[in-house]
Amino acid sequence: MYHQRYVCVNEPEHYTRSVLLPRADAMPLEAALANYETQGWARLGPVFDPDYLAALRERADRIMLGEIVHDGLFFQHDAATGRYDDLPRGLGWQGPSLRYRKIEKLEKDPVFRAVLENALFERIARARIDGGIVLYRAVLFTKAAAGGTELPWHQDGGSFWGLSRDPSLQIWSALDDTPVEAGCVEVIPGSHKHGLATPLGGVIPDDVAARHDAAARAVPLPAKAGECLLIHNHLWHRSGINRTGRPRRAFTVCLMSEAIRCTRRKRAARTFLPLFRRKGVTLG
Repeated sequence: MYHQRYVCVNEPEHYTRSVLLPRADAMPLEAALANYETQGWARLGPVFDPDYLAALRERADRIMLGEIVHDGLFFQHDAATGRYDDLPRGLGWQGPSLRYRKIEKLEKDPVFRAVLENALFERIARARIDGGIVLYRAVLFTKAAAGGTELPWHQDGGSFWGLSRDPSLQIWSALDDTPVEAGCVEVIPGSHKHGLATPLGGVIPDDVAARHDAAARAVPLPAKAGECLLIHNHLWHRSGINRTGRPRRAFTVCLMSEAIRCTRRKRAARTFLPLFRRKGVTLG
């Protein structure tokens, strides 16, 4: 359910900070893109300016607390049990809380929007995607200090996504330190090469995961605040609960070709935000 409330327009912030660390936009990408191609994931290392990271963390908390509101955001709260199967569905905004598991459509927020159009992300996208580039989704995934929700093995594609062709590029950015005990991303390297486990996509059934010995093959990907990971949509990945007593927040964007179309029929077809058509994007 989308959060249909007023849009804040008189905010005190005036963000002019640089998104990236100096020279991060020009970092070599060959090795990372090669690893992404063969293993389905790659580590970029530190990317974001610490001051901008602090602004993103503050922004995330204020959005969850309802202090900054944008019409049309999608909210999903944590499950009280920490089990994915018990997640509340279709409830959307449930009042001020730092226990929202997921917030989508963050391209509506100017501070998160600037991350989408930074020069490094553009270089990565143009290396992987021919022609015009659009945004499929921009999502904040959080695991509250009190634990959060376990995310089972899944793939980000399939008929559930309602697209004419699955995207393949996601850029995952750690807003906080994300050690193993915070519920870091875990992957099965190379699993993207075998396509979808089920035509529907999404969560991989337990029997399929067991048949592929997924738990024994899992590789944890701990990250420091400001680091980015590239993740192929078909790569098997999961994350556990947060046991650190500190919030664990990550911002994920999925980029794709403008040639991909929404195929859903029950509602009006989605349109997707074009990116990287303006030069010198800044905040202010």
